[in-house]
Formats: sequence, C-alpha cells, structure tokens
Amino acid sequence: MLVAFVPIRSRYNRDMNVENDSKRNAADAPLLQLRNAQVRRAGKIILDVDDFSIAEGESIAILGPNGSGKSTFVSLVTREVFPLHRDEPPVVFRGDPRMTLADAKACTGVVSSTMQDQIRVHLPADEVVVGGLFGSLGVPPRRKPTDRQMAMARDVMEGLGIADLAKRDILTLSTGQARRVLVARALVNDPDVLVFDEPCSGLDPEGMYYVRQTISRLAGSGRAIILVTHYLEDVVPEIGRVVLLKDGRIQAAGHKEEVLTSDSITRLFDVPIHVVENAGAYYMQFER
Repeated sequence: MLVAFVPIRSRYNRDMNVENDSKRNAADAPLLQLRNAQVRRAGKIILDVDDFSIAEGESIAILGPNGSGKSTFVSLVTREVFPLHRDEPPVVFRGDPRMTLADAKACTGVVSSTMQDQIRVHLPADEVVVGGLFGSLGVPPRRKPTDRQMAMARDVMEGLGIADLAKRDILTLSTGQARRVLVARALVNDPDVLVFDEPCSGLDPEGMYYVRQTISRLAGSGRAIILVTHYLEDVVPEIGRVVLLKDGRIQAAGHKEEVLTSDSITRLFDVPIHVVENAGAYYMQFER
C-alpha cells in the first residue's frame, strides 16, 4: 500500500536547502532555459530546440515516439550531453550558463527504466537508495554510509510506503517494486528537480499504478517534475503542461487540454489515435 507522500523536506536536508536557496539567482529566472540548443551526433542534428523554458516548481511532460529526441532532451537537462557552442549560451539553468555535471547531480534526481537494467548485483534495497547520495547504484567500494545517511534512506522509503522493502534483495523485487526503490534513490538527496525517463516502461498494471500514484504526489511537493514518456496515461492530472517532441523538434507545447487532442497525437505517432480525457487523466484508444 502506498502511503501519502508528505511534501516536506527531510529534516536532514533542510539546512542544506536553505544554503542552496541563498545561492540561487533572482526568483524570476526560469529553472531551465533552452535557446537555439542543438545536439549533433555522427554529423546529424538529433535535437533542435529554438526556445523553451521550465519555471521553478513546474511539472511538465514530454511526449514523443521512440527516436524523437526525448532522452537527448533529458541529457541536456542533466548536463550529460552538451549542445553545439553558441555565443549566447544555449542552456541556462537558474540563470547560470556554466552549470556542471556535478551541479546538475546536486539538484536533480533521475529515475529511468534503463537504470534498473544496470543493477546486476545482490544488494539490500536501502543500500540502492543510499547510493543516491554517492551518485551510484549502491554504496561505492571503500565507502561506508553513516548512520545518518542510512536514516535518510529509510526516511524516504517510509515516505513512499516501501519501508518494508528496505532489507529485501533488489534482485528479488518485482519490477514495479524495484522502480519505486529507484524513485526513493532519486529523492534521497532531496532534489529540486525530478526527471522521470519512461518510468512505466516494462511494468505490469500494478507497477504502473503505484509509480503513477507516486508521480502524482511528487508533482504536488513543490519540486519541478520532468516526465518523459510515450504513454499518454503517464501524464498524471497534476501535470499541467505538455511538450510534443518528434524528429528532434518540438511539434507543440502548451496546456495539456490544448495539446493532447486526437489530431495532435495521431500526427505525433503516425497512427490513428482517439484521445479520451477523464478527470484530468488522458488515455489513448487506437482507431480501426
């Protein structure tokens, strides 16, 4: 059972966040600003964003088919990929055009299905969670987490309703349970930005339900949520703005009521799709 996530910063991280807040630029600066941002691979432009911004605390969803550039977009946010050089910096994070990979990791938590595939060794789930404090999947060699760090991991797991999984072997968990452990890992650093990259890929209906419930609660916690998916059903009601990405370019962006139409989604995926809305949730029905 998933308990209600309480959107209060961990007591271990409040002082750290106060210090980080004092270092931010003016409050009116966007969280992320992309201008003329191009990513080239093997001589080909695979992502080309003219002008796009995300506000502090905003929750957005980026939808697109496989190969549309969604993962590259995420890598721009996390600074694992850099755009072509411009005289005017193409990527600005909180007013800073020189944010490093270390800076990005300090304020960004990432959950992805591919991350789960990288777990190859037997580890207790709470050690996977505490690994988020070291930027690794588990505790790095020759490092020993402190009692305080382990308490941070347990606090986050309890807040997500998975405290009972703390001592379970990560390789014995269901795919949905392991995905929620990775959400806890992304949260243990108390990040301001959470990136969900195809979070429901490979999950059964039960796993999808709990992961989507978790995203819903986190979207109301004051953190910015960037959800990357090709499932309309992943766009929980708490997410208000949607970006449609295809062939490395933004096809449409705006409030989901305006963007998530049958015509736009049909053009996005190149198959006839009927979009159904119910209480802020959206579903795809394939037309015959």
